[in-house]
Amino acid sequence: MSGKHIDIKNTGKLGFGLMRLPKKLLAIDIEQTKKMVDMFLEAGFTYFDTAHIYPGSEDAARQALTERHPRNSYTIATKLFVQTALTENAAKKQFYTSLKRMGTDYIDYYLLHCIMDNNYKKYDKFNIWEFAAEQKKLGNIRYVGFSFHSGPELLDKLLTEHPEVDFVQLQINYADWENPRVASRANYETARRHGKKIVVMEPVKGGTLASPQKEIREMFSEYAPDSSPASWAIRFAASLDGILTVLSGMSNIEQMEDNLSYMKKFKPLSPEEQEIIHKAQKILGKSKTIPCTACRYCTKGCPKQIDIPDIFAVMNKRIGSGQLEQSQEDYRKLTLDGAKASDCICCGQCERACPQHIEITAKLKECAEVFEK
Repeated sequence: MSGKHIDIKNTGKLGFGLMRLPKKLLAIDIEQTKKMVDMFLEAGFTYFDTAHIYPGSEDAARQALTERHPRNSYTIATKLFVQTALTENAAKKQFYTSLKRMGTDYIDYYLLHCIMDNNYKKYDKFNIWEFAAEQKKLGNIRYVGFSFHSGPELLDKLLTEHPEVDFVQLQINYADWENPRVASRANYETARRHGKKIVVMEPVKGGTLASPQKEIREMFSEYAPDSSPASWAIRFAASLDGILTVLSGMSNIEQMEDNLSYMKKFKPLSPEEQEIIHKAQKILGKSKTIPCTACRYCTKGCPKQIDIPDIFAVMNKRIGSGQLEQSQEDYRKLTLDGAKASDCICCGQCERACPQHIEITAKLKECAEVFEK
């Protein structure tokens, strides 16, 4: 381990999420990723976020970041996902695999990944809390945390039982602030009550808040014509107290340029801007769109290989913007050589994996009724 590591307080308010990197055909576009990494570091930001289960992401981090920049110029976060491991040894092996993939001898921020009601006991069963603490003591991890997708009761339980964790990663965005399924506000307040720093994930809700309903876009544009809808979403999260960094899963150079344009000299939302966000929340509260963030956790074990996120995106195009003919044509193309929504056998695997707690089988049935009649 060499070089002075960056303090938990000095990562910058913007984090680079490596889950949705640019693609060239089916592979990650490493050259474009390198340019984005360089732009991010040159702007003074340091926090990069990946995970063992993000396909190709840790390897891309090695090629674009760790092999090209001094180790003390950035911080990197990755995660252990116990749900994909059959044994305790297999779960712990993810840590060593991540080190090798990323080409580093220590990890700055290590997280227990995607903790929910249906998997948190497995982290106890496999002694992962103790394993992370041991690796931190050895100097192989700087800070230990966990990403969380459940309610404040479980979060309070975990933070009470594990006061040693340094930070928590929470889904926070203005659309989900009062959403009972996501509980952004309640979880935020619980973490702060325990004195924990917070890493924000899904501030743009899988990209949906980068292109919200027309009424919201017009409201934002009227107040700040040169500001993107995504900037409102990211600044909302970054304006909260106790935020370590706000992750943005940037997929191209244009998105990087946009994020840097307003986060290099970050200004919290003004009272007037907060009121505009409040109006947007009211509009979204009446929306019937499906709250899918396209994380694709639901597709990995689907026995019928249904492309659930893309089907939901087509449905949201119909519901959110009224594009009836276009959405019908999109659905036809999407399912031409693949499974249809009606192919769902209601096994429930997808719902157990969904961090958004969407009633997926019911929504697929609705999609089938709309597009396959």
